[in-house]
Amino acid sequence: GPVALRRALPTRRLIGARATTLTLPVDQVPGGLGPLNRRLSRPACPAAWDRGGPPSASIGRSLAGLGWLRQRRPRPDPRCTFPRVIDQAVALPTSDGTMQTFVTHPEEGGPFPVVFFYMDAPGKREELHDMARRLGTAGYMVVLPNLYYRQRTSYELRDRSPDAMAEMQQLMFSLSHDTVIADTGVLFDFVDGHDQADASRVGCFGYCMSGPFAVAVAAAYPERIKAAASLYGVRLATDAPDSPHRVAARIKGEVYVAHAELDSHVSVAEAELLEKALADAGVRHRVEIYANAHHGFAFPGREGAYDKTCAERHWERLHALFGRNLR
Repeated sequence: GPVALRRALPTRRLIGARATTLTLPVDQVPGGLGPLNRRLSRPACPAAWDRGGPPSASIGRSLAGLGWLRQRRPRPDPRCTFPRVIDQAVALPTSDGTMQTFVTHPEEGGPFPVVFFYMDAPGKREELHDMARRLGTAGYMVVLPNLYYRQRTSYELRDRSPDAMAEMQQLMFSLSHDTVIADTGVLFDFVDGHDQADASRVGCFGYCMSGPFAVAVAAAYPERIKAAASLYGVRLATDAPDSPHRVAARIKGEVYVAHAELDSHVSVAEAELLEKALADAGVRHRVEIYANAHHGFAFPGREGAYDKTCAERHWERLHALFGRNLR
């Protein structure tokens, strides 16, 4: 059952520090009881933490019972002026159905540059919502669609059993560059009419199966996509006529490609072919090989693959990419 944690927020890292009590399931308590892989509830001013992230949680002297205990939140600090994010769940009509989409942007300071975030194969889930929020707090409207909406109103890979993996593969291969490009047209229509979106400044990025989608979208909308990133994207150079390396010459924005050196799903040679195509076409680009990294290194919940150093580097690269091209 859940236990209570006492989290101390030191004054050197947080304005108006106070302690916060929260509850977590036993298997998610840090310090030997399993990884803390869900977000800790935020204090009144989450962005007053330094760039190193929130203070670490510590376990109190007792587990304080087994039931869900009431959480106490600190009162808002009037000196905290860092923008908080506003989340929206929207249903966007398309010619094939309704595309469930997560949207997040800062509370103040809009309209904001737009970033389309294309999900990886395990589906649109809270882990990705948190990643969208992390980018959004830097001053972007981040738009994360459920690309599987034609088959599922929602989907998340819950385990890696043979049946579960087979279902994910079926959903993954139901998508194509054409379907994602068409769906992106719907996303453009949405942000064009949103009062918090500056749709003249748009970028995109995708992980895993969506790495090539991000490149394809940049090629399909060269006048609108100012920057695109593929993070351990698969199928970067294939025999298909719409392979990323074959459409690279159409891109006018900047492209960033992060490839995991030990990725079992795509070879370094594919990344190098895409790099050559981008260079030959005169596209501003960077292809970076992440040494000793595995596929999925950026996802905190990906056991055996997550690499904090590589993950933070990829965030640095994304912020720099979008900062150069969307600001």
